[in-house]
Amino acid sequence: KSDSVATSKKTRIGVVTKFYPKLNVALIKLTEGNLKLNQEIHIESKQTYLQQKINSMEIEKKQVKQAKKGDEVGIKVDKKVRAGDNVFITTNYK
Repeated sequence: KSDSVATSKKTRIGVVTKFYPKLNVALIKLTEGNLKLNQEIHIESKQTYLQQKINSMEIEKKQVKQAKKGDEVGIKVDKKVRAGDNVFITTNYK
């Protein structure tokens, strides 16, 4: 019998639509969920794995604290991501 219990779950919220290498900014289309400043995100594909906290977020060059499903948001990322990469948030169980 295993005592390990999952304490969080990953939820897909969107997809990377563009990456700006000089700025290290990813454009993310929120297709299935919302996003808030300081939230932990995962960007994943066969070639990409990135886990980081969101420190800044913009919609049409304006700083925002949150974005909702349907928005396209620009976020500063720690390393290269690719168009088509999936974006997830982690939700902790109470």
